[in-house]
Amino acid sequence: MIDINIWTDKFLQALDETFTDRVWFVGLQGSYGRGEATDKSDIDMVVILDKLSAEDIKTYNNMLDSLPNRELICGFLSGKDEILNWEASDLFQFYYDTTPIRGNLDELLALLDENAINRAIKTGACNIYHGCVHNMLYEKSEDILRGLYKSASFTMQAVAFRDTGKYIRHQRDLLSVLSAEDRVIVETFMNLKNGGDINFESMSEALLLWAKHQITKTI
Repeated sequence: MIDINIWTDKFLQALDETFTDRVWFVGLQGSYGRGEATDKSDIDMVVILDKLSAEDIKTYNNMLDSLPNRELICGFLSGKDEILNWEASDLFQFYYDTTPIRGNLDELLALLDENAINRAIKTGACNIYHGCVHNMLYEKSEDILRGLYKSASFTMQAVAFRDTGKYIRHQRDLLSVLSAEDRVIVETFMNLKNGGDINFESMSEALLLWAKHQITKTI
């Protein structure tokens, strides 16, 4: 297991040496951000610069190449103006699933109104619906199905936030606030995450029907 605190210190040192005072925000997403990492987990870093050019992207890439565990590093790189003008429905998960390391993203909160949350849910459901249909027809991939259930679990966080006003970071904690229909999807994801078997046909059908309901329901 990577000691993420030691690794992050090296990351910040490299970032400061590379971009000096141009760094507006640094955060950590994914399993390391949630405290659920394993030795195979990616390191999902969020870096927001004062502005971002194509040359900055090349410079950032070279910086990452100098760091340990390069093969695990992924994440998000942006300029400040772009993230402050981002599609608001995309910012729900981004804001709440990012653990700040330096700076904060609180300027985004004003964008996360009820309409943005509802769009986040519908967009997530539409993508899952399309993914299910495509996978059932063409790919027939168990790995894709696992990924779709993972995406659905993130969409459930927006559903729970809409219904309770609280962001619930861990999927297991969602179970107490979701409807029976929604709980089944999260329970299936948790089972798959823990190595459970896949029944491709029945699991695909269940996820498709859930996505269809989310798309067509009236809030």
